[in-house]
Amino acid sequence: MKSTEDISYVNQQEAIEIDQMLMGPLGFTVDQLMELAGLTVASAIGEVYSSSEYTRVLVICGPGNNGGDGLVAARHLHHFGYKPSICYPKRNTEPPFAGLVTQLESLSVPFLPVEDLPVQLSSDFEIIVDAIFGFSFHGNPRPPFDSLIRRLVSIQNQQRTHEKAAVIISVDIPSGWHVVEGDICGEGIEPDMLVSLTAPKLCAKMFCGLHHFLGGRFVPQSIIDKFKLKLPPYPGTSMCVRIGNFPETNSSAQKGIFTASVNLEVEENPIDQFQKWLGDASEAGVKEPHYMVLSTAGKDAKPSSRMVSLEGVNKDGFVWHTNYRSRKAREISENPHASLLFYWGPIKCQVRVEGFVEQVSDEESERYFSSLPLDIQIRPIVSKQSTLIHGREILHHQYKEFEEKYHDRTSIARPKHWGGYRLIPEFFEFWQGEESQVHLKFRYCVEEIDGRRVWTIHRLVPQLAESASSL
Repeated sequence: MKSTEDISYVNQQEAIEIDQMLMGPLGFTVDQLMELAGLTVASAIGEVYSSSEYTRVLVICGPGNNGGDGLVAARHLHHFGYKPSICYPKRNTEPPFAGLVTQLESLSVPFLPVEDLPVQLSSDFEIIVDAIFGFSFHGNPRPPFDSLIRRLVSIQNQQRTHEKAAVIISVDIPSGWHVVEGDICGEGIEPDMLVSLTAPKLCAKMFCGLHHFLGGRFVPQSIIDKFKLKLPPYPGTSMCVRIGNFPETNSSAQKGIFTASVNLEVEENPIDQFQKWLGDASEAGVKEPHYMVLSTAGKDAKPSSRMVSLEGVNKDGFVWHTNYRSRKAREISENPHASLLFYWGPIKCQVRVEGFVEQVSDEESERYFSSLPLDIQIRPIVSKQSTLIHGREILHHQYKEFEEKYHDRTSIARPKHWGGYRLIPEFFEFWQGEESQVHLKFRYCVEEIDGRRVWTIHRLVPQLAESASSL
């Protein structure tokens, strides 16, 4: 990895002049540059997002060269084992674009019209590649790209509200950004990964995502000298190199051995300790670290567990939202004691929380519901959790009906059968794996002292694991 302070960033005019030199006296063709760019993008995706976990990819292509880079990336992703689909609303029928389309069609890679895209892109795709506009774009995006960009922004809103969401990869610059000043309006795409091409553009300094790669191994020394570029060395035979800050990884972790990558200092308050570990998991690139196992039991004492999304945590407890008519809600009403389990494999950390569950206030549920995008607000109206249904198509049909009914609204009323719960913790247990297989475990138990809740820390005898996976 190369520090961003040791790398050159270029403005729009410099980027244009570099392209002119490449395709002029240095003899490169557009086809060659697209091929190199697309291979770089696909390689960077493969570095971070495994095809076994992130299989379905939507590549959204614009009408210019950035769209061509996306078409090439889609072809390579297909050969890398991913399942790409392409949205290419304004097809360029000139060479080399027409040839790229033919190549993809021969591989049976589907091309999807905008109107056939799912309402929720994240429901059908784990990765979305933003190959709409490049560094030469200026002005405001026009249809249909304006609405496509808004849909990418809505995916970020899903991430903020802990909804399951696709990751976004932008090619060279996030579409709609100014090449120098970045996201001027503050309402643009904030991709999870940026793949800069040739040399990073100035707007890349404003990129705040986890993964920033550069693809420019082909840049001749004459261009480096002319523009006084400082570019990082490329590892091995790789077409891309990671730049900027990124989560630490450990090759031994892939072999079932773990070297501690979180801060081992123990906080006095377990909520602070939890938030620190949750932050470590997020920085390490753990997918959806806020998802937890919620275990409940009704008056029959038979336990049941399911995955739910943590929507908030503070000194008062852990909050999630659900249907008040669901099985878990019924069991909570019969027995308000429950437990939560978080497990973050890449950093080998586990947290167990036990406590008392209460409904949050209507006001708190209203505030959270009103913060959600309209398409997410519709879901609890359609979904009658834990009731029988004769087929998924019924849900899809009902969702479409409500979407059409409320298409001109930005918000709807919260259904009374949907709202939040809060688990007020009484017990925490933190576990962390060690390379030596002698693991760390400590607990927090609460006591009432002079009317105050006081936490006591119990450090436990380390567990000697029988296997690398033993908890």
